[in-house]
Amino acid sequence: MQRRHFLGACALLLATGWLAGCASPHYLQLDPRRTAPVPQSGSGQAVTVTAVDGRDSEVIGTRTGSAMSTAVITVNAHELVPRLQAEAERAVREMGFTPTTERAAGRPSLTLTLDHLGYERGESRPLIDEARLEAVLIAEAINGGTTYTGTYTSRRTQSYAMRPDKDANTRMVNELLSDGLDRAFRDPELGRLLAR
Repeated sequence: MQRRHFLGACALLLATGWLAGCASPHYLQLDPRRTAPVPQSGSGQAVTVTAVDGRDSEVIGTRTGSAMSTAVITVNAHELVPRLQAEAERAVREMGFTPTTERAAGRPSLTLTLDHLGYERGESRPLIDEARLEAVLIAEAINGGTTYTGTYTSRRTQSYAMRPDKDANTRMVNELLSDGLDRAFRDPELGRLLAR
């Protein structure tokens, strides 16, 4: 009799832990990295580099796909923007320019904006669910009264039998943003305008 109560209590604890895990929010600490080479166009000129968060909300979606879910996935701007800043400065340096955060009259500038970061539930099939991720980065280069704006969209669809945990979600969103950084800084028009 005691064994049955013990097993019942264990099952209840496991079920409670599993449900709590499903409903818990995820705060993702991201560190996206650009891996693609960048076009060489500068010759040491100073360029003001700024990264900003242009999203409406730091919540990028929910783990269940339901808008009413408490299992939200959050990416905090104060943690992500410095990493985007570092990657933008690294890219500008590798293009042949000298990045700076100080503004000056007449100095070329590059602003990298995270315009959108979304995590939605995709199609559901028997035993398989799907997560759809999307990131939109906007790079704006300004030099001598001329502006070039590029919009770079990265998408990813991930199928899964078990809902991704925090580590898996962090990895997926990091890869998504890294792809966006690659797309942005591979654009030769950014460097051309900054080098004028």
